[in-house]
Amino acid sequence: MARLDQIIHQPVRLRLMAALVALDPDSQVDFTYLRDLLDLTDGNLGAHLRKLEQAGYVKLEKTFVARKPRTYVSATAKGRRAFAEHVSALEEIIRSQEG
Repeated sequence: MARLDQIIHQPVRLRLMAALVALDPDSQVDFTYLRDLLDLTDGNLGAHLRKLEQAGYVKLEKTFVARKPRTYVSATAKGRRAFAEHVSALEEIIRSQEG
């Protein structure tokens, strides 16, 4: 039986991981793109990304573009596995309520 992941279960982090795992495994997105997509503040997104990064679920790459700092975010293989298991657990819960 799949298990719910308490880190991913939080609604903003669930939406964040869903957006990241929808990308190709080698792809990454800009912090600003995620902020706008999820309609979050910089601080809120940053706090959730730190939690996911501490768990090893996302990787943050900081760089400079035209002398301005940019942060790129991608889901790690561990994060992709954790998200898939979390989704499986949610699907099991839904199936158990159907019959």
